[in-house]
Amino acid sequence: MKFFKFIMVGLLFVFVTQQSEAQFLKKLAKHAQEKIKQEAERRSERRVDRGIDKVYDKAEEEIDGKHKKSKKIKSSRKSKSNQSSDSEDTGNDSSTSGKSSKAKKHNLVWSNYDFVPGDTVIFEDVPDADEENGEFPSRWDLKEGNVEIVEFDGEKVIGFLTGSSSIVPYLKNSKEDYLPDVFTIEFDVWFPKGNTTSNRFYLTLADVKNQGSTSSSLTVMPHGLESGNSEKDYPGTENIGWAIEKDGSWKHISIAYTRGKFKAYFNDVRLINIPHLDKNPTGITINAGREGMLLKNFRIAKGGVKYYKRVLSDGKIIVNGIKFDVNKATLKPESMGPINRIYKLMKKQPDLKFSVEGHTDSDGDEAFNMKLSKARAKTVMDKLISMGIDKSRLKYTGWGESKPIDTNATPEGKANNRRVEFVKF
Repeated sequence: MKFFKFIMVGLLFVFVTQQSEAQFLKKLAKHAQEKIKQEAERRSERRVDRGIDKVYDKAEEEIDGKHKKSKKIKSSRKSKSNQSSDSEDTGNDSSTSGKSSKAKKHNLVWSNYDFVPGDTVIFEDVPDADEENGEFPSRWDLKEGNVEIVEFDGEKVIGFLTGSSSIVPYLKNSKEDYLPDVFTIEFDVWFPKGNTTSNRFYLTLADVKNQGSTSSSLTVMPHGLESGNSEKDYPGTENIGWAIEKDGSWKHISIAYTRGKFKAYFNDVRLINIPHLDKNPTGITINAGREGMLLKNFRIAKGGVKYYKRVLSDGKIIVNGIKFDVNKATLKPESMGPINRIYKLMKKQPDLKFSVEGHTDSDGDEAFNMKLSKARAKTVMDKLISMGIDKSRLKYTGWGESKPIDTNATPEGKANNRRVEFVKF
């Protein structure tokens, strides 16, 4: 009997051991399957991330102008350029910069940009050298939030330190309609890193603090513009959405208003074109949708006579929209608007010859300003020659600060004095 019990206990031990081992192996297999599944998911996510990164990188490079050979971008920009109603009224429909074989030698960055600033600057914001970090920008008034002068990449700019912060120009006539019937606005806005729908910048065409009214507005997003029911994406970013801003970047915004007609540009492309704006612009209110947004190079200019008419009436064209790096003769991309317009005018009028003449304001050393003005004039002349204008039709000189057309006591006056003139000879 004892022997039988011993045999039963042994068999039971073996059975339990086998069952335990089976359960252990089953758990081990299940755990291994979960590990394999998790690793597969991680690898799949990494592949997706790499694919998304490639799309982001490609989109960013397209915005930076590194893929100008892309047929999609070319056709999109050519289409937008052909839609422009701002061509010079000279009675001649000869070639434009996009059709000339010689023009292909020109650097294609902003090659079809057709925005031209107004004739006279009426509001210019360049933070004064005496303004220190942490101070409120002297040329603006606060409506709400927290806004200060900050230093970013070595230059002073306006920083919006809280979301929904808003400012208006500080003007004596701020309660009145201070926007003329024909005006342009330009500014650069920094979109900080982050994937958020609050990463928006709003420009309302009314001084909400002083005029107590609302008007049409323009919403600037990392990938495009929105005005009323009209929303457009910058070419190449249509399917990218908010996540395109991985590291933050500057965007140049330009607006042209002519007696009801409203156009808005995002970098080098016109995205909004409204033939009849629903409300009359009376002032400016700037609002940042989130903290960390920055603003610089804000300018309002009035007027805008076609270049050909200026040549006929004045014998010269005065341009304050050709911009350079500080104390350098390096052209900024947005300078291509006026330069493209001069190029088209000279192509349509083959007998027209220009002396390109540079001018500065009175800041800095007089001898340096003279040298700088000549270097800048030469840069503009060389750019036109590289686009296909025969060099026999151009010459250059510089006058430094010696021929002001406005006061050097205000930012607006200085902006008007910093100019390039195209004088017929």
